[in-house]
Amino acid sequence: MNATAPLLSVQDLGVTFTQGGHTTVAVEGASFDIDKGETVALVGESGSGKSVTALSVMKLLPYPAAAHPTGRILFKGKDLLTASDKDLRRVRGNDIGIVFQEPMTSLNPLHTIERQVGEVLKLHQGLGDAAARAKVLELLEKVGIREAESRLGAYPHQLSGGQRQRVMIAMALANKPDLLIADEPTTALDVTVQAQILQLLRDLQKETGMAMLFITHDLGIVRRMAKRVCVMTKGRIVEAGPTEQVFTHPTHAYTKHLLAAEPKGDPPKADLSAPIVMEGDDIKVWFPIKRGLLRKTVGHVKAVDGVDVVVREGQTLGIVGESGSGKTTLGLALMRLISSRGKIVFLGKQIEARTFTQMRPIRSEMQIVFQDPYGSLSPRMSVAEIIEEGLRIHAPRLNAAERDRKVVHALEEVGLDPSTRHRYPHEFSGGQRQRIAVARAMVLEPRFVMLDEPTSALDMSVQAQVVDLLRDLQRRHDLAYLFISHDLKVVKALANEIIVMRNGKVVERGTAERVFEHPETDYTRALMAAAFEIRTAPEGIVAQ
Repeated sequence: MNATAPLLSVQDLGVTFTQGGHTTVAVEGASFDIDKGETVALVGESGSGKSVTALSVMKLLPYPAAAHPTGRILFKGKDLLTASDKDLRRVRGNDIGIVFQEPMTSLNPLHTIERQVGEVLKLHQGLGDAAARAKVLELLEKVGIREAESRLGAYPHQLSGGQRQRVMIAMALANKPDLLIADEPTTALDVTVQAQILQLLRDLQKETGMAMLFITHDLGIVRRMAKRVCVMTKGRIVEAGPTEQVFTHPTHAYTKHLLAAEPKGDPPKADLSAPIVMEGDDIKVWFPIKRGLLRKTVGHVKAVDGVDVVVREGQTLGIVGESGSGKTTLGLALMRLISSRGKIVFLGKQIEARTFTQMRPIRSEMQIVFQDPYGSLSPRMSVAEIIEEGLRIHAPRLNAAERDRKVVHALEEVGLDPSTRHRYPHEFSGGQRQRIAVARAMVLEPRFVMLDEPTSALDMSVQAQVVDLLRDLQRRHDLAYLFISHDLKVVKALANEIIVMRNGKVVERGTAERVFEHPETDYTRALMAAAFEIRTAPEGIVAQ
């Protein structure tokens, strides 16, 4: 390899996918270089071609459906696109490591952490069991997993999201690669955990001298991590250059659009005279810890421990905190979907003692929109069937034509073309699927909606669209929202009042304005610092 040549050189890369005789162009004419020790970011919205480009580097696309009609990918001077399978096996995991977006789907649920990390070491370094175990322990400690030895026998589901991502990083770095591909490694993580993972990657890069290809749609992360940035849309790189230059003087309209795309605007002022829709008093959700042969209860996990909640008509209560703080558990308790102690009043009626059957008549007035629209929408049902399912249960007197009219109206309300209602979820983008999930909730004309991380899996510009949609629906129908999120930028755009939770307890509460401008606790200040450390858009940039 020439000492002055880049470590990785992607030249005029083209990627196509052929299915059922139809060919789709996913990437066209993509070119960029990465020098040793350098971080280059690929940014763009979902479907722009970022991940396809990254997977092409390691030839991990679903061949033969995928093809490369043009281009070369030179790593240390050798073209990986024409390399033999034997050579590629030597490169993958050894010279080039990769960290994926969702570690829960990337890690094998049936194997322990020790086995999965150790497998990489045994395969590429030929280590025995004892040597591999010692190296796995060293790697887990290096990536910041506390009490690493006690975690060796853990399975992925027994770790938090941040811990699983650290395990993925340990696997990727096990053989000290020259290049690390990080594909949206922090998208699903809390802001504080996200900051920790980014700092960990920076520290490891400084220590090992590896180069990094960082793929993300979060421009704040790009500014923090990358020396150079390539902006992609519709399979093409439309702008590239030093990160600071691209951020402060963008030339392409799409780059300007991305820089401006974050949730904006303010929620309506909190109105303490508005009718109370949902109220919880001293809510507790304790899960028993059982041990021994007889499974005796030896203690409790206090997921929610004495929380008071008031949500008013036309208002939004934001609940923020890290994973495991009790946010979602509290919401499920208020919706009577899990058992809890404490008083719950919905529309003036006490409901905490009601059975499943007794709750059914008021279910239509309380609805949920979940975090992952793809996971919460049945892939076997059309959009029309998904949205009308609640009507079949809660409005059985409606005939097929009446149900269809309501489905059409619900889709129009969320900004989707009603003519697409006979398609299936996989035929829609992430943002469109989330609109379908919102339409499913709104078709029943609820009074109260629990929004559980509804924007965390979406691109910045799509986030802004969904926030505008939710605000518009709230204004039109006087909806009461319980908005659960770790994304404080989104919370700031929607919530009138905020509860900050940690370890099942409320550590701070107040109006959104007061909590954001004058946080009182160290924990809240840490959350704010992690969320707002980097300003995303330069002054003067407006959405196109």
